Amino acid sequence: MDESHTPRPRGRGIYLLPNLFTTGGMFAGFYAIIAATQGHYADACVAIFIAAILDGVDGRVARLTNTQSEFGMQYDSLADLISFGLAPALVMYHWALSSTRLDGVVPGKLGWIAAFLYAACAAIRLARFNSQVGQVDKRWFIGLASPASAGLVASFVWTCHDNGFSGEELRWFALGVTVVAALLMVSRLRYFSFKSGGPRSDRIPFLGIIIVLAVLVAIAIDPPSVLLAIGVLYAASGPAYSVWRRMRKLPTEASP
Repeated sequence: MDESHTPRPRGRGIYLLPNLFTTGGMFAGFYAIIAATQGHYADACVAIFIAAILDGVDGRVARLTNTQSEFGMQYDSLADLISFGLAPALVMYHWALSSTRLDGVVPGKLGWIAAFLYAACAAIRLARFNSQVGQVDKRWFIGLASPASAGLVASFVWTCHDNGFSGEELRWFALGVTVVAALLMVSRLRYFSFKSGGPRSDRIPFLGIIIVLAVLVAIAIDPPSVLLAIGVLYAASGPAYSVWRRMRKLPTEASP
């Protein structure tokens, strides 16, 4: 049998590259949990944002190197659950939600219940996303994406901590932020995904470049406050878009 034209099995070593970024993101999320338990809340929040950056890189690296795999997708979801589910929930819990016990036994339980609700909603959001791959318009996310939700929670903690506010005095407001962020993840609201939607979508207009540069400069000047503003605006865009569609009486798009 002539094997001169038989394709050789492709080496799997190249698959290590995107999974290294995924592992790095998971490490950042794990570090955020450890930092929060030691009271280093700013470091914990920074670690969550680093995890979000690495989460955006690993998928692009996999596509560029043609190393997408079912294993990589499942591994990425498990890493996201740690970085954007458990880490934000525990950072918020150690910073503020654990202080609800100061108001009594029953209020004290609400703190860890809210933290668990956030982690559970993140898991549901990730499972729903995986089950709908290829079934929804890539231009939209159904529900607030877990990295965006984690960024909202982390930037809230970071901004308050940076401005001298303690979690104890903001514990009930923090509980509200946690619950709202959790419910937005499992909602049916549509969020713009900023993913490619056509052959010309990779071309960024000149004004878009200016806006991106302005945002980067603003983040460099005051990272926590600017990131919190971006997180709040993006989280509010889903309900705002839904209200706008209702006011315009646009037909409801079919859900997968």
